[in-house]
Amino acid sequence: MFKINDHLSIPAGEIEISAIRAQGAGGQNVNKVSSAIHLRFDIGASSLPEAVKQRLLKQRDQRITADGVVIIKAQNHRTQEKNRSEAFARLRDLIQPALSAPRKRIATKPGRAAKEKRLEEKKRRGSIKKLRGNPVD
Repeated sequence: MFKINDHLSIPAGEIEISAIRAQGAGGQNVNKVSSAIHLRFDIGASSLPEAVKQRLLKQRDQRITADGVVIIKAQNHRTQEKNRSEAFARLRDLIQPALSAPRKRIATKPGRAAKEKRLEEKKRRGSIKKLRGNPVD
């Protein structure tokens, strides 16, 4: 079980983890050890609540594919265990904002002072523009 918070956890079977070789510099070690972690999580097939799934799919995140699959590649550390825990932490950080529903916006109207200030500014701008005309003889 992968715990997101106190109330929600994801079964381990819904998260696909594979170890791959890390990219970049690392000397001889990089060519023989598969220390990077490739994590895949299908949002649509998961056991998350439907509202959370919808909010996750609406996120504009490059780690979420068009098919609704989260792909996280962790390769910052030398050990597979640290990269695995980092991949899980990134998945948790991606899911947690979608757990809470966004607050409803309450429409407001401008106050009397704001309206008066706007009208005064309009009059001032109008008088400035009036001076741009041709001079009257």
